[in-house]
Amino acid sequence: MQSHTPRLGIALGSGAARGWAHIGILRALEEAGIVPDVIAGTSIGALVGAAYASGRLEPLENWVTQIDWWEIIRYMDLRLGGVEGERLMQAFRERVEDALIEMLPKPFGAVATDLRTGREVWFQTGSLLEAVRASIALPGLFSPVRYQDRWLVDGGLVDPLPISLCRAMGAEQVIAVNLNGDIVGRHFNVRTMRRVLPNPLLARLSAGWQAVLGNHQPAVPEEEPPGLFDVMASAINIMQDRITRTRMAGDPPDVVLIPRLAHLGLMDFDHAAEAIAAGIDCVQRNLPMLRDALNLPVANE
Repeated sequence: MQSHTPRLGIALGSGAARGWAHIGILRALEEAGIVPDVIAGTSIGALVGAAYASGRLEPLENWVTQIDWWEIIRYMDLRLGGVEGERLMQAFRERVEDALIEMLPKPFGAVATDLRTGREVWFQTGSLLEAVRASIALPGLFSPVRYQDRWLVDGGLVDPLPISLCRAMGAEQVIAVNLNGDIVGRHFNVRTMRRVLPNPLLARLSAGWQAVLGNHQPAVPEEEPPGLFDVMASAINIMQDRITRTRMAGDPPDVVLIPRLAHLGLMDFDHAAEAIAAGIDCVQRNLPMLRDALNLPVANE
């Protein structure tokens, strides 16, 4: 009697710029002969997952490892109070063509959040790029997306690590890639804050907020309080970490991979090479555990 090979899924979590680590994770897994059959993604995980499910991971990697901050700003439609993001999606479209999700080489799903009801929305059919755009619509940064009479925002608000979606799509074993396992509190490290604050995009967005607030400057105390976007980033980190822990307790994956990404901030999109390297390192360090948990044969040395 022929043995059954369990269908393997991978859940790619949210984490903004840290999400480029997903590229390294997927590359290293394939090099080790571990190839997911099902891909589910939230936010940046949906963006990278869409490229992988389309067979277009290499063009995405080539693009993100070459961009710098000024190019990122050029891609983004900066307006008062947020970013439209249509230029960014056009750049993504040039690397990953739109297609029907149900026609992709690999099953793919993405998570977004219904802004009115707070319920999660699963994209398993329809436009690939529409699903990605809805899943990455982080409140306060990207504008929401109108879809079937609903306003949709980032899926990380309700499901930062889409294990349940992965299983619903038929995965019998699930590798979960958690980008938020070691970053709570990172924005309150003084040295890190000094490095993050000069970020050009944050400076532009902060200028917009100052215009709204009337450009009032508080007195500077001996220890400066965290800035607007340090607070926002830390709040997102805390929220996603707590939600991820709760969701995993109710629906645990077979394997959790946590790349070492504490040195990267929410908006460090120009550090793709570092994030990808962290993803590769994570798989290499955890390969024996991966093979054991998934009941895979040990590769010949």
